[in-house]
Amino acid sequence: MKFFVDTADIESIRDLAATGLLDGVTTNPSLVAKTGRDFVTVLREICAVVDGPVSAEVTATDAAGMLQEGRHLAEVARNIAVKVPLTWDGLKACRALRQAGTMVNVTLCFSAGQALLAARAGATFVSPFVGRLDDVSEDGMALIRDIRTIYQNYPTIETEILVASVRHPRHVIEAAKIGAEVCTVPPDILKKLVQHPLTDKGLAAFLADWKATSQAIPRKGSA
Repeated sequence: MKFFVDTADIESIRDLAATGLLDGVTTNPSLVAKTGRDFVTVLREICAVVDGPVSAEVTATDAAGMLQEGRHLAEVARNIAVKVPLTWDGLKACRALRQAGTMVNVTLCFSAGQALLAARAGATFVSPFVGRLDDVSEDGMALIRDIRTIYQNYPTIETEILVASVRHPRHVIEAAKIGAEVCTVPPDILKKLVQHPLTDKGLAAFLADWKATSQAIPRKGSA
């Protein structure tokens, strides 16, 4: 599974990119607004740090407007994936942008039927929002299973499932078990995946035993 991070905070992105675990970034108007900075400037900085796809969302709601904004965003950097909503006009814009060679992330997906249409429109990614479905007492992961089953039935479908609206590490694990290609998560969720109390306990025991030996491993390059 590929990990994308769902943020526009450049410092968080740099920190996560240093691990080698970061495969891409997803942003939206709300996340960029939180930075208080210029939209295009933020995108350029992110694209310079991350080699993988960086989703940048249009704000127009009509197909012509989405296409115009999408073309502008695609010029920011080679790794921009234009993000369009899963509406009729969004599908039209997706098709046109993909025919021009631009990556497209079709977002706000809440049904398997929508995901099928996005794939037919040529979407690079489709983003089902599992957390928001859970919020209204629906099963977000059931949607991921349905999309995976449908896509597997048709080998010509190249659209990748990008699991979004992730609320906790369990969402990530379940998505990986189902076989979703990508999971986009807030920085804190990605960091929670590395945490386990037994890891902390084991490390403390190892260090205590080592300290008792009064030895030290030389650090290369240290004074």
